[in-house]
Parts: sequence; structure tokens; C-alpha cells
Amino acid sequence: MADVLKKVPVREQDPKVRATNFEEVCLGYNMEEAVEEAGRCLNCKNAKCIDGCPVSIDIPAFIHEVKEGNIEEAYKVIGKSSALPAICGRVCPQESQCEGKCIRGIKGEPVSIGKLERFVADYALENDIKPVGAEKMNGHKVAVIGSGPSGLTCAGDLAKKGYDVTVFEALHELGGVLVYGIPEFRLPKEKVVAKEIEKVKELGVKFETNVVIGKSTTIDQLMEEEGFEAVFIGSGAGLPMFMGIPGENANGVFSANEYLTRSNLMKAFDDAYDTPIIAGKKVAVVGGGNVAMDAARTALRLGADVHIVYRRSEAELPARVEEVHHAKEEGVIFDLLTNPKKINVDENGNIKSVTVIKMELGEPDASGRRRPVEIPGSEYDIEVDTVIMALGTSPNPLISSTTKGLETNRRKCIVADEDNGETSKEGVFAGGDAVTGAATVILAMGAGKAGAKGIDEYLSGK
Repeated sequence: MADVLKKVPVREQDPKVRATNFEEVCLGYNMEEAVEEAGRCLNCKNAKCIDGCPVSIDIPAFIHEVKEGNIEEAYKVIGKSSALPAICGRVCPQESQCEGKCIRGIKGEPVSIGKLERFVADYALENDIKPVGAEKMNGHKVAVIGSGPSGLTCAGDLAKKGYDVTVFEALHELGGVLVYGIPEFRLPKEKVVAKEIEKVKELGVKFETNVVIGKSTTIDQLMEEEGFEAVFIGSGAGLPMFMGIPGENANGVFSANEYLTRSNLMKAFDDAYDTPIIAGKKVAVVGGGNVAMDAARTALRLGADVHIVYRRSEAELPARVEEVHHAKEEGVIFDLLTNPKKINVDENGNIKSVTVIKMELGEPDASGRRRPVEIPGSEYDIEVDTVIMALGTSPNPLISSTTKGLETNRRKCIVADEDNGETSKEGVFAGGDAVTGAATVILAMGAGKAGAKGIDEYLSGK
């Protein structure tokens, strides 16, 4: 009899092998493993796991169907709440959300909710199980800006209610941060992202690529000339932040955004593509979030020795525990309680090292985390030829600056109601990173869900 206090282990590629390829690290459950793991669920009547899910999936109900072997039924349960389960099963921080609230986790390990969601979603993709769409159209036209997680979720939810939805995407490929920001080894593009977007198309959603709102057309034109009665802005936060330290303009300093876009969207890691990328022999990645881990693990696979430079301790790393664990297993070096002071270049302008200073943790700051303080005289150099800045991103002000009456805050984020996505402009709703600044895929999806609800209430009461 299996130990019910422990999760059924998940098969993964060996760290030494996967550090040399871009294939998916985690191999997921098979049917037998999924049924066994589902059997650990206590099927709580007052399920705390649902409270921990930003899109409120009925977790005990879908897990019960897995336990019975009814995978198609499990997919239908998830599909009522989520348009992107194969993506969420891979990139959600379950440990701090659904699994963090799992009652089974009090005396043992929580149920592997994320891995079970992934199993069900992958089964649906492999067996081409169709999502349940609207029975009839309601005659209302809605525009969604951005095909990332918040836009796709909003579009999918509205389509299920019978709205005529068109998604406008600035890039040539659909998926937003899912295609340009998250590496292939964590989220396969053709096997997962493209197929999940296909499911949203099957609900009746239309997509237009290469449309930059604020340049190609504006929100005002969509509403006044194209007949869209409501607009949801899910344009994300794609503007990278930098430190402003000496040497930051040197050749070989990347934003993580650019580095990952070259690799993920433009396939720089694949010899069949001619996208240029400076792989680097010794790379420093500045930052401690999931994006920093993604950039570090990408550079490692491109052949570099990689250091993560982060100014707080391991306990404060914002990245998921699983991502940090995988990075360490693969050989990424962590320089913690360390902060860059300047980037040093040689006479040809090439990077030769980064000067860092040791830090210690002082009193908590406004975020509740202890503030890092420099230790005087503790500077030293790390020899590198490439530096990747993974310090977060902010929204591009193009949309807000070309839309009349749309209020933003001092960080250039759109001001929107978190319960329904309503903005200061009538008929315009917003959610995800465009409102909060850079956050997680699942929080963006939750905001897309709230926006769809707000638009439905607005148009049905019109």
C-alpha cells in the first residue's frame, strides 16, 4: 500500500541530461500514477483548495473524476473555470495557492493538484476533447487586447456566454508572455500553448495578429468605428526595468525580456533558426524571480557558467521553490545577499566582470520583507562576459497614452477595479500585468475572469 502522506513522485529528466537540451523537464503523471495520487484527496466538503485558486476551479470534483478514471469528465469540471489548464498545471505556483491550502498537507504532503490538472489537460489535448461553448450568440461584440493569459481567459469566458469576441495581438504569434517569456523546457509551445489557444478558437473566439493598439488602431476607434461595445485590456507588462548602474549600456547587457524573447519566441536555441543571441561563456543574471530562473537556466543550456546575483537571502527568493530546486540541480550558482555596483568593460567595450557588494538584511520594508543593506568595504568582482537584468517589468504606456479618459497610476499601470476590471473609461475593462505590473500567469487569468464577469454585467445591463 502506498504511503498516503506522501505525493506520488513525478518523473523528471535527469539534471545532467536536461541541462544540455530544451525538452520539458517534468514528464508528468501517467494514468496509473494520476489515479493513485487522486486517491490521496480527502474530498473535503469545505474545500480550502478552491479558496486558494485564483480562477476557483472545483478541485475536489475534478480530482474525484480522476480517481474514478473519468478523465473527460474531469476536464469538463476544470473547463467550467479555466481555459488554460495544461498551462496552469505547469507554471502555477500551486505550493502557495491550492496546494498551500490543502488539508492533506497538514499532516503530510498536500495532494499534487497542479500535476493532476496537467495530466487531465494533456489527456484532453491528446484526445482532442472539445471545450463546451455557448449554445447561441447574444449579439454583443467585444474586443480583447493581448493574447496572453488574462486576454485568453477573458475571451474564453465571454465566448462561453455567447459574445462575439475578437482578440488583437501586437506580435506575429499568439500567447503573449506564454510564448515569449517562458522557456520551452518549462512550457512547450507547440505541444501545449498552441493547442490550448486552439481550444479557445474552438469556442468561437477570433484572433488578429500584428495589431499594435495605439499604433495600428486605438481603443476609441475600436469602439466608435468598429462597433465593439466593450474592450478588455490584457496587454501585459513588457517594458523591462534596469538598475541605472555604471556600465549597464555595455554590449552584452540584456534585459531578461529580450534574452528570453530571442530564445523562446525566435528560437535562438535552435540551430535551424538564424536568430542571433550572445550565449556567453560566463553569465550573471541579476534578480531572484521566476524570470531570473528562466533566463539563468536558458543561458546554462546555451553553454554558459551561470551566476544568479540576488540581494536578499534564499528565504526571500520570489521564484517558485521548484524552479530554484531545478536551477540548483542543473548547476546554476547562487550568489545570495549580493548586489551589483557596476559592470566593468575592457578597452574594446566588452564586459570583463561585474563588481558586486555583500548585503545583510535589516528591518522589514513596506513589502514586509527585510530590507537589504550594503556591508561597507565588501566589494568584489565576478568574472563574466554577459549580464542579464531580470528586475521586473512595467506596462508599456502606449495604450494608456492613446486612449481618452483612461486613468493610470504613477507606475503607468491602468487603474481598474479588481472585482470586475472596470476602468475610468466607460465600456473599457482591464486586468493582469497591465494593471498590477509583472505577476503570475494564474493571477492574470483570475483578472481576465473578473474582467469577463464585469463586461457581461455591463453589457447585459446596458
